[in-house]
Amino acid sequence: MADETVPFTPARSSTSSAPPDTPLTPDTSVTLKKRVTLLNGCTIIIGSIIGSGIFISPRGVLLYTGSVGMCMVVWSLCGLLSLIGALCYAELGTSIVKSGGDYAYIREAFGDLPGFLCLWVYLIAIVPTVEAILALTFATYIIQPVFYGCAVTTAPDSGVALIAAVAIGGLTAVNCINVKWSTALQDVFTITKLLACVVVIIAGCAKLAMGGNVVPAGEDAFEGSITDIGKVSLAFYSGLFAYTGWSDHPNTPLI
Repeated sequence: MADETVPFTPARSSTSSAPPDTPLTPDTSVTLKKRVTLLNGCTIIIGSIIGSGIFISPRGVLLYTGSVGMCMVVWSLCGLLSLIGALCYAELGTSIVKSGGDYAYIREAFGDLPGFLCLWVYLIAIVPTVEAILALTFATYIIQPVFYGCAVTTAPDSGVALIAAVAIGGLTAVNCINVKWSTALQDVFTITKLLACVVVIIAGCAKLAMGGNVVPAGEDAFEGSITDIGKVSLAFYSGLFAYTGWSDHPNTPLI
């Protein structure tokens, strides 16, 4: 006698009160527990929009523009481009109500293959590269004070890379072990980042109030501006990197 074939039934959520023979519905199907609160969702979105690039990009923008006036022009144009992009994403978010950001929009407009390629590029190239840049910057800021006043003023590359690797590995472990730990850590990081921005703004305003003019009277703010298209492009890249974040969570539910 042939063995009877038993159909496979997915496991049910441990919190479901439905009888074992009840068909799976959206209310009884297996889902992840909702552990992200409104505060956690807000800090995740704020932390993504106000990225750590703001602590990295100003030096690059000023370096590749050559003058204060050109630097302000680049920052203004980067802000304008980001504003236009954010408005477009706001319209897309209300027209295509799906989570996934770029992936969802490209898949909806052009099909599965372009959507998959977009997601693949993000996972393989873009996101890891950005995380590596942020980790290396964090490691540089952490280790640099150790060499302050020493004969060797530059931190060794191996030490910076090691600290960056430990930071990425530690954050990955926290996210894998417990969602509450990761959201609590995100809350702390976002609040710390906002406080750092406030300190920088207050310090700058205080310096201006004490007479620390950016451009001395009688001098041209655009004197020494760099017009090389390659360097200006790098300045725009640095500025847009600081503004990156407006496209990360157009349809992310908070709870």
